[in-house]
Amino acid sequence: MTDAWSRVTVVVVTHFARAVIAPCLAAAAPAARVIVVDNASGDDTREIVRSTLPEATIIANAVGGGYGNAANQGLAAAGTEFVLLLNPDAVLAPDAVALLVAAADRWPDAAVLAPTLRTPGGEWEVSHDVGLFARATLGPRTDEEPTGDICADYVSGAVMLVRRSVYERLGGFDPAIFLYYEDDDFCMRIRRAGLAIVRVAGAVANHLGGGSVPATDEKRREKFFAMAWSRLHVEAKWRGRASAWRLGLS
Repeated sequence: MTDAWSRVTVVVVTHFARAVIAPCLAAAAPAARVIVVDNASGDDTREIVRSTLPEATIIANAVGGGYGNAANQGLAAAGTEFVLLLNPDAVLAPDAVALLVAAADRWPDAAVLAPTLRTPGGEWEVSHDVGLFARATLGPRTDEEPTGDICADYVSGAVMLVRRSVYERLGGFDPAIFLYYEDDDFCMRIRRAGLAIVRVAGAVANHLGGGSVPATDEKRREKFFAMAWSRLHVEAKWRGRASAWRLGLS
């Protein structure tokens, strides 16, 4: 496990994450390096980071540039073989990184590897899927939790182990996307490059989900605007502006 951690930099993007960041960092502490990219939190998130993990590197953004751009800052600063992108409301199981790195060694064509996500109650959280544009044709999900490792067209960006060589080759997240669907776009680029995405069944992270941002009316409005804009941006990027107009008017 120690050898696996020595190959990994953990990157956590925070924005008003005071309620969840401490257990996230405590579980990630064995990493070769932990980088926290803080997007203008107006609370004491940075102070909690310093007290929980004094050796963590903090990149303090005066203005929040969204998740993807902040994650790109962390990816650019990491120098290890792997970079683990970790939401502040996710807590890794003790053996999760060792299992993810072992799977990466088994499958050298896997650009991204992701763990099983579980809710605080222990239920399976669906975090892998077919590609974005195929989902609407398949209807509601009826599949059961996989019992073994699987290839997928998409895995959630909540917890994502990325080969740094792939980041150097393909780049990081689309800088135009402020929030939401940046992981879909990233996964589509990976698949188009002929690389694999693997969901590793044995590796587990507990995911609070939405616990890192206050549930205020203002934040909800920001969330839904960003979600709608990003979806239309991805549609236009991959299928053309006409398709985005049709989607927006439907």
